[in-house]
Amino acid sequence: MLTDPGGASAPAAITSETTSIASPVALVPRGSASTTWRRFRRNRGAVIGLGIIAVYVAMALFANLLAPYDPLDGQLVLKLQPPSAAHWLGTDELGRDLLSRLLYGARSSLEIQVTAVAFSLCVGVVWGLVSGYFGGPLDEASMRVADVLLAFPSILLAISIVAILGNGLFSIVLAVGAVSVPQFARLVRGLVLGIRETDYVEAARAIGESHFSILSRYILPNTTAPIIVQTTLRMATVLLVASGLNFLGLGVVPPTPEWGSMLSNAREYMFQSIHVTLIPGLAITLVVIGFNLVGDGLRDALDPRMRS
Repeated sequence: MLTDPGGASAPAAITSETTSIASPVALVPRGSASTTWRRFRRNRGAVIGLGIIAVYVAMALFANLLAPYDPLDGQLVLKLQPPSAAHWLGTDELGRDLLSRLLYGARSSLEIQVTAVAFSLCVGVVWGLVSGYFGGPLDEASMRVADVLLAFPSILLAISIVAILGNGLFSIVLAVGAVSVPQFARLVRGLVLGIRETDYVEAARAIGESHFSILSRYILPNTTAPIIVQTTLRMATVLLVASGLNFLGLGVVPPTPEWGSMLSNAREYMFQSIHVTLIPGLAITLVVIGFNLVGDGLRDALDPRMRS
């Protein structure tokens, strides 16, 4: 009960509107999955890219079922054979079936892509979230580190890391992943700088939510669309960098089939039997184009300004 100046008592009618603050909700428009898929399908290039990626993934997953021969088994008497009924894509310089090596090479390349991009995604997103959200000296110092990493050409930085760690799958995954970390960090940090000043984030701070809760519930979900697009595009870049390292002999240890190393081994015979260089080179080119087409399609489909 409240007492007025005249001494009369009056009930304090305090409504819920004046005593409670509703839990903030991220007010970013999101379309349904079906709507996003419908917009994605309108982009013919994106659909073609998705088909290329689907074939690539199928090659990697079912290589042991699709390969007609052992990719490591070669016969020198059959070296550099052109495509034929027995060997659909011909044989390489050691008489190994190129189709079988191409299929198993897809598995090696996809394994490197997925693990390297997953590593760079996790590290880069956390880096960008923390740097952008807290700001101040932490943000300044972390972005200078990112600037230093971005100052190096991707292939040069990857070569340096592999040279320190030595050849092998772990080394190439770490090297290629490290190249992409500052890209994700920069992207996420830029998004967070804008989101952290929105009303719903300020409301979350006002009701005492923890930093972790704000980052995970209100900020991170509103960065997912650009992150998805960036992840798709980085898959293409990672394949190029990994293939370049393997071409230089700094990646997967022979005789493990991998597209970049296949291209490197065949370069001495490109004028004698062009198919040994054309096939792995064309495979790399098509997959890179496929990921770029899908990335462009996802960017348009997830862009709220293009919703109809």
